[in-house]
Amino acid sequence: MSFDAVIEVRNVSKRFGGLSAVSNCSLEVARGSITGLIGPNGAGKSTLFNMVAGNFPPSEGTIVFDGQDITGLKPHQLFGRGLLRTFQIAHEFSNMTALENLMMVPPDQPGESLAQIWFKPGVVAAREAEVRQKALDVIDFLKLGHVKNELAGNLSGGQKKLLELGRTMMVDAKAVLLDEVAAGVNRTLLNDLAGNIERMNTELGYTFFVIEHDMDLIARLCDPVIVMAQGEVIAKGRMEELRNNPEIVEAYFGAAVEVTP
Repeated sequence: MSFDAVIEVRNVSKRFGGLSAVSNCSLEVARGSITGLIGPNGAGKSTLFNMVAGNFPPSEGTIVFDGQDITGLKPHQLFGRGLLRTFQIAHEFSNMTALENLMMVPPDQPGESLAQIWFKPGVVAAREAEVRQKALDVIDFLKLGHVKNELAGNLSGGQKKLLELGRTMMVDAKAVLLDEVAAGVNRTLLNDLAGNIERMNTELGYTFFVIEHDMDLIARLCDPVIVMAQGEVIAKGRMEELRNNPEIVEAYFGAAVEVTP
């Protein structure tokens, strides 16, 4: 594994009873990259993501994040270390505004403590103002100012995903796992979403690890792209290289998948 890898998957396997979903899989996500993970249904992508995200432990192998062994840690523990998973379903607080949703994210705010509210109101107020300003900065970055006071439950699918992206910015995540970015998003908002991911990467240095079925979106965002099939990594490279590999196209994308050159 390379020295600058922020996520390292080392010889990881996952079995469910007699079914092997992931088999002796190794890969890395370089710090500062947008790395894609693609493959046919049943390839093991989601299972691998679930292990990295802490949803369940691997049967064998090791997962390293930012130089530390995180194998078997739970999602809330990974959140505290700066590894977040988001997107497949946006989990907004529907009855709170977009701005309030962002302000809820930072952990251990003094306003959560009754004692702090009573005995250190100045500390509570200062921290709340700091969090609010950061939330406003995030909203400005994502160009969501026109919906900042709208209830999150009233936002469109694409706006909810932009909000979810903003929530990762509230804790300065070291790496973000993006699960099916394009699902349920119209093309205009998807273009905005992709543009914000690119800006977070180039301007703010965010690292992204992306599962996605939209090959054109993968081609736009990701370098490198990792291909999985039957629980194993079978190729890695730039999307144009993978598209031009007849064996990969036929065996793992199939005739039904059309991608533009």
